[in-house]
Amino acid sequence: MKSPSNEELREVAHELGFNVDERELTTFSKFIEHEFLPAFNELEQEEEPKLLAEGASRDPGHFPSREENKFGAWAWKCNVRGKSGGILSGKRIALKDNVSLAGVPITNGTAALKDFIPTIDAEVVRRILAAGGEIVGKATCENFCWTGGSVTSFPQRVLNPRDPNYMAGGSSSGSGALVAAGEVDMAVGCDQGGSIRIPSSWCGIYGLKPTYGLVPYTGIITGEMTFDHAGPMASTVEDVALLLEAIAGRDGKDARQAMAGTASEVPKYSSKLRADAAGLKIGVVQEGFGWKEQEADVEAGVKKAAAKFEELGASVEEVSIPVHRKAAMLMLGVDCEGSWRSLRNKGVDFGTLGYYNTDLAGFLGTHLRMNDENFSPNAKLIAIFGEYMIKKYHSIFYAKAQNIRPSVRKQYNEALERYDLLVMPTTPQKAQPFPDKEKDLTNYLTLGGNMIMNVAPFDFTGHPGLNVPVGMSHGLPIGMMLVGRHFDEQTILNAACAYEKLAAR
Repeated sequence: MKSPSNEELREVAHELGFNVDERELTTFSKFIEHEFLPAFNELEQEEEPKLLAEGASRDPGHFPSREENKFGAWAWKCNVRGKSGGILSGKRIALKDNVSLAGVPITNGTAALKDFIPTIDAEVVRRILAAGGEIVGKATCENFCWTGGSVTSFPQRVLNPRDPNYMAGGSSSGSGALVAAGEVDMAVGCDQGGSIRIPSSWCGIYGLKPTYGLVPYTGIITGEMTFDHAGPMASTVEDVALLLEAIAGRDGKDARQAMAGTASEVPKYSSKLRADAAGLKIGVVQEGFGWKEQEADVEAGVKKAAAKFEELGASVEEVSIPVHRKAAMLMLGVDCEGSWRSLRNKGVDFGTLGYYNTDLAGFLGTHLRMNDENFSPNAKLIAIFGEYMIKKYHSIFYAKAQNIRPSVRKQYNEALERYDLLVMPTTPQKAQPFPDKEKDLTNYLTLGGNMIMNVAPFDFTGHPGLNVPVGMSHGLPIGMMLVGRHFDEQTILNAACAYEKLAAR
């Protein structure tokens, strides 16, 4: 570090609204040089821990050609293998492109990061490799992971393998498309407002947003720290259970896990997987239907699928949870400002005890520019609105939304005391056509978030939710969501497995 000049200090003081004269500036400069800088220069010499999977074989790979990337779902192709053996042996796995993999580029869906190459492995990467998995590439994601469509990603949009004229869903768009296309067995997605479950619903695969804190987020680019979830996406329930088992559990570095009370002991989800729903009490949430975006075939398909649990020995009845009707709107009080604040702070979550990605912070600080190349219209809207809320209302609405989260969570918990699982459509509609921002910017912005009303509440409350494919209509998948108690992923997986086998008959 270098001692700041008087001019640099004057500029900062002016931004803060302070009047400082030359005498103060000179005194401050000398004080900083003699009292503060020695400590920071000492800190600069210290080695920080580097997170790397041991014994991995790494081919850093290449940017895929058009022929290799039919759906635009690959952000990068590579080959990284861990030790042989383990529950993921033989499985080809893609990582959402906000997950750090040492030596492989990461973009987080934006040109701002196109030249950034991480030097660390995210904890989920280390666990995948330790379990014998093969990481074959990075999956395209939406711009800053801030939308639920698949049109804002850099450098290309992601097409739905079921019908390329439709969006794949986001923000884990590439993860959903690659699994649906059969190009990988599994993928890691990340979910701050539905971003695992939306593409799973629109692409017709299984996608689990685990309980908040179950899977460590260490080494993954933060969205909003209190909303961050990483989880498995796959074409079968068994593969979802396998990947969850490999990546779940405390790592001692992720502050989210301490806040959530995550246990260090990880359930053996795969060996305990049973195609069994007998005796379960299932509540079909009335407020999960009837949205203005609701498509009749989706509503009918999910109700028909929910009723099939009776054939499996479960009881099924409707339940009313009034708060669900407004929970997604309440969530936005945290998410809009929180997501922008995280980017504004270059991904550094101040005040937490955990691992900080200094390489990312330094790169963003140097390269992040507020321009049309780096920010989609949706991202610009969130950035502008987030900054407005900070400056105009001093984060009061963010704070209020955080304060009411326990009450909202409690209302779902009360329903889950009476029912083992809650059921509703994952998204009110099937996959949507690509919007044209030049013809209709309002529609372009709307289609970035008009599918979150059933998924976003459970980022707010932290409950686990799994998309279950329950059929097709007009060539596009319909998704049903199963929601369970905190840290009770096993019940969700078992019920989904039972439905999967019933549907296959």
